[in-house]
Amino acid sequence: MPDKVQPNQKQPFTFKQLQNSIPKHCFQRNLLTSFSYVFVDLLLASLLFYFATFIQHSKLQIFYLPLYWISQGVVCTGIWVLAHECGHQAFSDYGWVNDTVGFILHSALLVPYFAWKRTHANHHKKCAHMDYDQVFVPKTRSQMNLPDGEDLALSVPIVSLLESIKMLLLGWPAYLLFNISSQQYDQWVSHFIPSAPIFEKSDYNDIVKSNIGVLFTISILVYLSNIFSFLDVAKYYIVPYLVVNGFLVLITFLQHTHPDIPHYRGEEWSFLAGALATVDRDYGILNYFFHHIGNTHVAHHLFSKMPHYHAQEATEAIKKVLGSYYKFDNKGIFQALIDTMNECRYVEDTGDIVYYVNLKEKKAK
Repeated sequence: MPDKVQPNQKQPFTFKQLQNSIPKHCFQRNLLTSFSYVFVDLLLASLLFYFATFIQHSKLQIFYLPLYWISQGVVCTGIWVLAHECGHQAFSDYGWVNDTVGFILHSALLVPYFAWKRTHANHHKKCAHMDYDQVFVPKTRSQMNLPDGEDLALSVPIVSLLESIKMLLLGWPAYLLFNISSQQYDQWVSHFIPSAPIFEKSDYNDIVKSNIGVLFTISILVYLSNIFSFLDVAKYYIVPYLVVNGFLVLITFLQHTHPDIPHYRGEEWSFLAGALATVDRDYGILNYFFHHIGNTHVAHHLFSKMPHYHAQEATEAIKKVLGSYYKFDNKGIFQALIDTMNECRYVEDTGDIVYYVNLKEKKAK
């Protein structure tokens, strides 16, 4: 990790230099290649479901079911990432294809595609801006209602563990339904309310479409519950869906939360500074199933229309230009989750470049 950015410190390179360092073919989107990833992921998900239907006849059901839940959750997280590619228009050169594929895949995972597409675009435009970012915006000392000296209880490991579990289980639906971890408003803000302040007036019809897509999937689940049973739907869909949500929150949280990641206010923020305020991490074999969204996220924030299958090559290219500005943390993922939750609780109310208050250092003193 690089040293912390100091006030008025500017990057010794430009966005254009980073762009020029990447081979031109990395920016090319191929429709057939993108669809091949969709085909493989859907095939894997279908095969997992097919084999899971035999589990109930096995004496080892108590072992095989959790294995199915995790495996299906991993594969469907990859499907989620491909829909995310569509939202960035990185899937193909055709906008209608991107939105059609993204809408179908995300709706199947109970994600309001067009609503998420809007807020996620705003996140990319204003990443790491304290007043405008849309994802994992740090809470301030005043928002936490923490007088100085009364914050050390936040660093108790059991508290961090329990909050990590809560975040993984409830973080994604809480974000969609209540805009949790984003900007705060004096009204109920939800991805399902077309008139919410997180949208433009021109987004109204698209938000309605998103709601229809999610409701259509819910109606299918209700129908299947009546034909078979709610237990069957929970066993084959709901539990893997919760695993997808957990992975999604885990990945996003660790991409944008780190003691050495700056957040900005006022004129200190720039697109380049915000895009670099992200962290790449190694998920091992899961990198393949997650389409490398975790270990190429810096490149993704710089060039969000670049297809994921070129992001590794692009990452290696920009690392040579970024030098110490490239952020990578090789700590084990679940250890990183606990440590990050333990260390990154709030930032101060003042300052144009702020970092999470280091509770570990305070506790040591």
